[in-house]
Amino acid sequence: MDYGNDKKSAVDAKFDAQKIAFGPVMFQAALTMRNLGILETLHENRKKGLTIKEVAQFCKVPYYGTKVLLEAGISLEIVQVKENKYFLTKTGWFILNDPLTQVNMDFVQDVNYKAFFYLEDAVKKGKPEGLKVFGTWDTVYEALSELPLKVQKSWFAFDHYYSDTAFPELLDILFINKPGEILDVGGNTGKFSILCAKHDPDVHITILDLPGQLEKAEEKIAEEKLQNRIACIPMNLLDHTVPYPNGFDVVWMSQFLDCFPPKDIVQLLIKAKRSLNPDGAIYILETYWDKQKYPASMYSLHATSLYFTCLANGTSQMYHSNDMYEMIKEANLKIYNEWNNIGVSHSLIKCS
Repeated sequence: MDYGNDKKSAVDAKFDAQKIAFGPVMFQAALTMRNLGILETLHENRKKGLTIKEVAQFCKVPYYGTKVLLEAGISLEIVQVKENKYFLTKTGWFILNDPLTQVNMDFVQDVNYKAFFYLEDAVKKGKPEGLKVFGTWDTVYEALSELPLKVQKSWFAFDHYYSDTAFPELLDILFINKPGEILDVGGNTGKFSILCAKHDPDVHITILDLPGQLEKAEEKIAEEKLQNRIACIPMNLLDHTVPYPNGFDVVWMSQFLDCFPPKDIVQLLIKAKRSLNPDGAIYILETYWDKQKYPASMYSLHATSLYFTCLANGTSQMYHSNDMYEMIKEANLKIYNEWNNIGVSHSLIKCS
């Protein structure tokens, strides 16, 4: 299947090139207008509009700074001017109010912005060279528990936003055969395991992940008083000499495999296969860029792939679904079912 096109006029193409050239600058302008309350002030006065002077007074921001930001906002199409008064546009409304846009902007600003100075180095070396702005780790997953609190907050908000919208739909699919034992591989903070335990009082779940992530999971599990039904096993999941525990009806992998390159994904799937009971199944929840209903989703996933390149691990990405099908086949697994358009952008594959 073909993607993209080259049908725009030369004038439009040149304009788009300038948007790319000044993209980082204009991103900061939009973020600053959001953070200083300029967009909110325009929203509150959306019927009558405001002059530059009035916006500056309402927001307690110097006139000069307000002026250059609002003028940049015209080109960003987040504000418009009518008779010398500024009004918020639909795009400006989404920057101000849309949770998805807010999560993405905070993730870019707090987690990625400084790190992306090193994207070229990351591409050349196959290592997350941008991570060094925070410290000396091999991957971001080892660093999560030690990153600055603001960075952690934006990282987890980004990670959870996408999965949280999908989880309610997934429980009915996962529990149709009433599994007794679930292995949550890469369970992170334990959010999905806790939902499973609350959904079915008879199910037992085991979470595998790095020690730093499991500390947070164990705290949340204790808060919910679910220690008797959710166990945590710390494990370096990339040590392929160490098998998963076995005896499970379901192996659950949510937003997990995209964190690894293909050669590791195949090994992780092989270990998952060996941990299953005879009638067990592996469920893979991912966001594939070719499965998206809207261009905005595909755009966001391609950008997220670059986060993996520059900051997360230097080797993984948000995959095309055909890539995953090939890796599943290489692990000698068979696909039994697939569900698309779950939550914001997810697909679920069941295989065994």
